[in-house]
Amino acid sequence: MTIVLRELEDGELDLLFEWEQDRAAVEMAAFTRADPSDRGAFDAHYERIRNDPSVVLRAIDNGNGLVGTIGSFTMDGEREVTYWIDPGRWGQGIASAALSAFLKLDPTRPLLARVAVHNLGSATVLLRAGFLEIGSETSYADGLGRDVVEHIYRLSR
Repeated sequence: MTIVLRELEDGELDLLFEWEQDRAAVEMAAFTRADPSDRGAFDAHYERIRNDPSVVLRAIDNGNGLVGTIGSFTMDGEREVTYWIDPGRWGQGIASAALSAFLKLDPTRPLLARVAVHNLGSATVLLRAGFLEIGSETSYADGLGRDVVEHIYRLSR
């Protein structure tokens, strides 16, 4: 699979907004905005992260256009990776290919990732990329309106 990581274009935000409202995607991600249909909150979020020089954000392009996003950011002094794949493209290896490419783009180590306990697909992507599960914690998931256990993964190499 050919994946290109590139800058996210302004015109692609509408598509991201649509994907981030998908109920199944919100359930898997869990830790999203409380109201996925709030365009103002979406726009404010993307404006903030796109203007933060410490955030690395890339569009995932499969040669036919945008199929997701991937990025890294610092939270509580630790670097974390995050990705969002078009829900209509799940199970096609896009997240695995994008993460492999991204790990070459952002060599920061250690690198953490957090996954809702019920998101087995994302956990598999991380394990295949060499991340190890190092613990779990329960946090309030705004997107679901309830507490959710999230597993924490770490890539050290």
